[in-house]
Amino acid sequence: MATLDYLWLGRVPYRKAWALQKRLAAARARDEIDDLLLLVEHPAVYTMGRTGSADHVPSGPEHLRSLGADYVDVDRGGSVTFHGPGQLVAYPILRIADVFPLAGHPGRGDVLAHLRALEAALIDAVTAYGVAAERRPPFTGIWVGEAKLAAIGVKLASGVTTHGAALNVSTDLGWFAEVIPCGISGAGVCSLESLGVRPVPRLHDVAGRVAVDFAAVTGRALVRAGRHVQSVIAEDRAVTV
Repeated sequence: MATLDYLWLGRVPYRKAWALQKRLAAARARDEIDDLLLLVEHPAVYTMGRTGSADHVPSGPEHLRSLGADYVDVDRGGSVTFHGPGQLVAYPILRIADVFPLAGHPGRGDVLAHLRALEAALIDAVTAYGVAAERRPPFTGIWVGEAKLAAIGVKLASGVTTHGAALNVSTDLGWFAEVIPCGISGAGVCSLESLGVRPVPRLHDVAGRVAVDFAAVTGRALVRAGRHVQSVIAEDRAVTV
């Protein structure tokens, strides 16, 4: 069985994690590392994707910065979202043609299958905490009623995926009120904590649950990332393994 490496890094500044994803994706494209699920938490930051609009940040980026959050324009799909303490962020670094081959197109991967697999893994993961989440077409992510529990936005370049999913565990949901999350007017946001999950699970434990479920939906054997991945990470002294 093919393997999926995973690694929990704890709290990492967003820009550092983004730079790390790029290095890991380049290493994956060169076949220097295996497919990897990177799991982190970020300090407060708003990120704006390629399909976002200034209208989705009514008060403007400088106001968000004045609140103590960073603001970053990024190269993933989707619009604006918030990352911060109490939120688990999962970044799959996959050679997509190996994991989600596109039927009839040798050497190409199916991005939609990747999105659906992320949703399936997150739905399975929160079920373990007694939460019944579901998809809400045509939107991505997982939802409880009309409130989004996890947001998804990805990028594919040189056949390798970056960016991923953000699951609200005990996130301060007030941060989302400053923007139109994911550009969806009228949609709410929730977390495991706001849904009544008690005790509130530790982020490290939720990371392990998501890793297990993502490996399952992709048909991979889950293993802790080894020295090849750690050597890439070690290039950045601000990130510790």
